[in-house]
Amino acid sequence: MTRPLVLITGASAGIGAALAREFAAHGWDLALTARRKDRLDDLAEEMKAKNGVDSLVITADMHKKTAPKAILKAVEDAGRHVDGLINNAGYGVPGTFNTPGWSDHAAFLQIMLIAPCELTYLTLPGMQSRGFGRIINVASLAGHLPGSNGHTLYAADKAFLIKFSQSLNLENIGTGVHVSALCPGFTYSEFHDVNNTRGLVSKLPGWMWLTAEEVAAIGYKAVEKNVAVRVPGMANKTIAALSKILPEPLAMGMMKAQTKNFRVSDKDLGKG
Repeated sequence: MTRPLVLITGASAGIGAALAREFAAHGWDLALTARRKDRLDDLAEEMKAKNGVDSLVITADMHKKTAPKAILKAVEDAGRHVDGLINNAGYGVPGTFNTPGWSDHAAFLQIMLIAPCELTYLTLPGMQSRGFGRIINVASLAGHLPGSNGHTLYAADKAFLIKFSQSLNLENIGTGVHVSALCPGFTYSEFHDVNNTRGLVSKLPGWMWLTAEEVAAIGYKAVEKNVAVRVPGMANKTIAALSKILPEPLAMGMMKAQTKNFRVSDKDLGKG
């Protein structure tokens, strides 16, 4: 019997790689996509040796509008279909809204919003027709909170992914397709190095952090149970819950006071 195949974007490191290891441990074959082929190859070899699963390594630049269809064609050319989809690829754009060029924002939206929607749109009908599918949209605790000063589109995009996942979850009740938004808070990964915030967030207390492996295990259990939205970690759950009940002016004031602890300013970027 052919093992199910899960397609993971941004699989070369962090939560994406951890999710690959989690699904492989549960008997899934992998379609791994990112730009760094060497890392994907190493991960594929590791999962073959450890779990006996097969991997398709598909190098792709998700900035390109052609990437979603090209990735799925590579899966089809290998004689496989997508049983699980993890929309994980992502990053943040430092600075306030008009600090980066529009091309930077457009590239961000292509990876963080358009590509997840397109990949879901293209793979969901097959899952429905086969009566089985698993979709995880890696959102963020930020999607539950007021937007911050800087990284302007990040929380907005993550909030979109949460609502998108909730709608898909309801639309697919009874189809065998499970959909979850996974909303981690601060997670040990390369994410903060890429976003130039490592120096800031490394000062945050340890109770605010989870490992990528912890997040991945929680995400796997959530999608298996068909939980529409899962916030990993008690501290993060508490923060998300408080954000729903606090008066908006108070929540906005708290975000204003705390932004400096996890967002670099325009001045830090040499642009303010």
